[in-house]
Amino acid sequence: MANFPRAGKLEWIGIRPERRAALVSVTQVEAIAGFGLAGDHYASKSNGKRQVTLIQAEHLEAVARILGKSEVRPDAVRRNLVVSGINLHALRDRKFRVGTVTLEGSGPCEPCSRMEEALGTGGYNAMRGHGGIIARILEGGLLKAGDRVEAI
Repeated sequence: MANFPRAGKLEWIGIRPERRAALVSVTQVEAIAGFGLAGDHYASKSNGKRQVTLIQAEHLEAVARILGKSEVRPDAVRRNLVVSGINLHALRDRKFRVGTVTLEGSGPCEPCSRMEEALGTGGYNAMRGHGGIIARILEGGLLKAGDRVEAI
């Protein structure tokens, strides 16, 4: 269970400046240990479990197929980081690195009722099992699109 076939890649980064606001796509963002992503509305000083949300690019493709759409854009599913090439479910209870930033998976990121609004009828059920994970930031730094994603 400790072996992964290869490292993944950080494909996309998004932050929410305020509650219910649209995600803003950025090419890099400061990850602050025990806090969250700079400028993201979910960032807090309480060292909570949900400092960063992650989803697999491959799951966006699966959700699009379930919905009968050609694509589902990353900002529609309201996750901070989209990664490819690594199984996020296998990282949900362990430490991993995105570039120079160390994260610890702290659980699944279940879809919310906003998925119906964002993806259309059936969006919530299309996302079930494909929502990704939430994580804490253990060691901060700069996250950049293209960074390697690997288990520690």
